[in-house]
This record gives sequence, C-alpha cells and structure tokens, in this order.
Amino acid sequence: MDAADLSRATWRKSTYSNGGGECVEVADLEDGTRALRDSKKPGNGMLIFGSEAWTSFVAEIKSGQLG
Repeated sequence: MDAADLSRATWRKSTYSNGGGECVEVADLEDGTRALRDSKKPGNGMLIFGSEAWTSFVAEIKSGQLG
C-alpha cells in the first residue's frame, strides 16, 4: 500500500472517550481507507485500514474479541 496522504486528514475521537486522555483518534482518508492513532502521541505512527479490514476490526472490538 502506498503511503497515505494525511495532510488534509480530519482526526476525531470516539464519542465514548471520557476525557481522561486515553483515547484513539480516527480519520477517514480520501482513498476510502481509515487511519487510527494514539491521541496522546500522534507523531508515533498509526494504523491504516482498508474498508473491509476496518469493518472487521470494529466488529471484533464490539464483540469483545480484542478487549
């Protein structure tokens, strides 16, 4: 996969974030992928997910498989 263009990414935190600083942020990228990063250390890298991988990732979190 080519490097994602994050120059115009809009990052958002989960609505479940409690304000304690232990959050992840997600951005919907122009090519249909999604990026995920640590809100406390955004410069330390990120995960990039294709649409099918993102759907599976979120489903596994919701089901408690990655808890």
